[in-house]
Amino acid sequence: MQNLTCIIADDEPIARQLIASYIKEIPSLTVVAECKNAFEVLEILQKQSVDLLFLDINMPKLSGLSLLKSLQQRPEVIITTAYPEYAIEGFELSVTDYLLKPFSLERFLQAVLKAQKNKRSVPLDQQSIVTPTVSETTETIFIKSDKKLVRLEVNSILYIEAYGNYIKVHAEIMHLVAETLTVFLTKLPSSTFMRIHKSYVVNFDKLQLIDGNQYVLQNQVKLPIGKSYRSSVLARIDI
Repeated sequence: MQNLTCIIADDEPIARQLIASYIKEIPSLTVVAECKNAFEVLEILQKQSVDLLFLDINMPKLSGLSLLKSLQQRPEVIITTAYPEYAIEGFELSVTDYLLKPFSLERFLQAVLKAQKNKRSVPLDQQSIVTPTVSETTETIFIKSDKKLVRLEVNSILYIEAYGNYIKVHAEIMHLVAETLTVFLTKLPSSTFMRIHKSYVVNFDKLQLIDGNQYVLQNQVKLPIGKSYRSSVLARIDI
């Protein structure tokens, strides 16, 4: 697996220590700096190129998102934050992943694997595995449904539906999950999943056709396209 240099940026010492401890479990990652604010990150990036940035959003003087907007050349960025409401803006800035505190080592590794996949230039079958405890791809996620942790193949998901304080994950069977749509979206690859309505996220690979303001999936399920989302949906299919 390709080695990546990385920066940890967080104003909370405990948060930096946790990320550093997770990084120690991944031999292919090397920390070049731990920064307490965005200006320290800028200073490092002016001196050297870095492959990966673990970035908190809520930092003093300059927020993580403001830092991203100021960078002309960005490394892979994994946002680490306690605030789910910035997820959409984060992905609009093309971040690699969005981790909500507190996050597990397994979820952390999934994000790192995304970054490594983006950076690598040789075929997967020529790569070594980062760790034997986690899949070398991000094709599966864990969801908590009916008091059980369920491993779910990402591509088996047709769409996700908001349902009060829960979501319905529609795959081969429907899973009811105690999580918000916005938070769950951060766990899915942005290259495949997109929001088409305030109440719906869809698997773009399952699109059959668009009929007016309806998004029709391969199984003929019809979902509404929200007015504020229509332009981004059409842009996704280059129309």
